[in-house]
Amino acid sequence: MSTVVLIGKGPSALTALESLAEKFDVAGVIRNARPGPRGEDEVQRRARELGVPLFTDTSLSGVQRVVTSCHPDCTIISSYDRILGAGILDCCGFVNVHYSLLPRYRGIGPVQWGVINGEPELGITIHAITKELDAGNVLYQSTVSVGPHETVNDVYSKLNAIQRQVLGDTVKRYLGGYAGVPQDELSATYTCARVPEDSEVDWSGSTQRIYAQVRAFHEALSIPYPPAYTYLDTRRLSILRAAPVPDAPRYAGRVPGRVVGRSRARGYVDVLTGDGVLRIHEVRADGGVARPAAAVISSTQQTLGLRVAELLSRVDALSRQLDQLLTSPKEVGYQWMHSNGS
Repeated sequence: MSTVVLIGKGPSALTALESLAEKFDVAGVIRNARPGPRGEDEVQRRARELGVPLFTDTSLSGVQRVVTSCHPDCTIISSYDRILGAGILDCCGFVNVHYSLLPRYRGIGPVQWGVINGEPELGITIHAITKELDAGNVLYQSTVSVGPHETVNDVYSKLNAIQRQVLGDTVKRYLGGYAGVPQDELSATYTCARVPEDSEVDWSGSTQRIYAQVRAFHEALSIPYPPAYTYLDTRRLSILRAAPVPDAPRYAGRVPGRVVGRSRARGYVDVLTGDGVLRIHEVRADGGVARPAAAVISSTQQTLGLRVAELLSRVDALSRQLDQLLTSPKEVGYQWMHSNGS
């Protein structure tokens, strides 16, 4: 039986491991140690059940050490955020699972970007790895539909199910000599790496764009990206559940981010976007728990998002406090000690 190593940092690693374990001797799984409340995540637990060693150093040097020591016939990647160099690629054959219809959406976060961009379908591509980013020959490819209300979790579930069915057989075919089909380089597109700040909502955008952002960064699978978020005064609010309001009233006087409707009984608030109304059902303030939006946002006179006037007011208050401290340090120090019981 051929030997393989799996590199899997993200939410696709579990079905990759299960598919490979049916066809190969899996010599190891390279994955960050992320113990959950019960001590293991689902990939760690499944690896232990299958008797597969877990290696937690996911750096390039850590990957090279594992591949060199295990001598696999093939190394399979299913969610990894580094580009492998020639020194590693020369060790054995390498196959990558990429959740897009390559050559489109090469790079990081293709599922999130596909949802944000309103793609009606996405897909899974299994390809041989070369030195160029996501550019090797295609060994397997299929599509999945993306419904208008589906979250990134829903899309991942579909893609993970396909990977579970086909990955082992595809790698076996590759090791048997199948070279795959070259990608069309003229059709290649790329994704920007995302940073946490990209999840902040711009209320002047379209309703569909903001709704897509909420669905793309649904928190169960958004790591390392935070859920879509906004600000109430200067408190950050993660938007956990929301949906466009159909047949919303038309506003000729429009302030994007302004709360224009609220139902305490049903827990939602309605917020103006650049072209419509988004209904927010559930939010979470930083450090808090998920709550109905109407339990946190209390008035239709409130506006979501950081506002220049509010920031300037806070800067002015801090500036006055600093001036007082610099001009009367002894008096301020005495007042501080007195207020703290010293």
